[in-house]
Amino acid sequence: MNSAPVIEVDNLFKSFGDNHVLRDFSMILRHGENLAILGKSGSGKSVLIKCIINLIESDNGKIILLDKNIDELNQEELDEIRARVGFLFQGNALYDSMTVRENLEFPLRRHWNKEQREKGAESAVIEALSDVGLAHAIDMMPAELSGGMRKRIALARTLILRPAIILYDEPTTGLDPITAREISQLIVKVQQKYNTSSIIISHDMNCINITSNRIIMLIDGTCYANDTYASLRKSQDTRIREFFD
Repeated sequence: MNSAPVIEVDNLFKSFGDNHVLRDFSMILRHGENLAILGKSGSGKSVLIKCIINLIESDNGKIILLDKNIDELNQEELDEIRARVGFLFQGNALYDSMTVRENLEFPLRRHWNKEQREKGAESAVIEALSDVGLAHAIDMMPAELSGGMRKRIALARTLILRPAIILYDEPTTGLDPITAREISQLIVKVQQKYNTSSIIISHDMNCINITSNRIIMLIDGTCYANDTYASLRKSQDTRIREFFD
């Protein structure tokens, strides 16, 4: 894939006291690509994506996000660029006191003006729900939804602002194998329909196999390997093999 980079991470370092999480880590995410980040628990995967959108400040290194150096942005500029990045949280982060419709309208209230909301909110909500196969759930409460449905609604809320990049944090955790496969296939459907660029953090090798165009293995804080699922699966490196065996 030779398309233009949408995220460039160069020589990134991040430590918490004596815990050196990222050590000279570098990577590129290209336009239209699904990139999986694979590593053991505590290896720094979630820290990495939080650094990318500056929820956590790195200790050293450079991050270029949608052609902007995030260290050079003021708060207003940072908020603008974050609006172009969707984040699917591991716990879904739905508001339990709001209906599905109200959950999806929430980001529109933050980023659209009154006229935009009056003209387009209803159609935007319906299209986002249709994208995830849950148009019928528009007036349901989160407590009425299954785990898989909640994940789909969270993805619909992410999609409603048409982000250029989506960051998926363990998208299939806690789901049964059939629902996990459905969510993985939905991630691919979103990529194909909207040509999104995505980083997918997961321990679910089936999810990674279905969704990823490329995998980066985060080991000892570094980019230990960078290749396709098929190629890495054939590796004889014992540190890579343990993820596939």
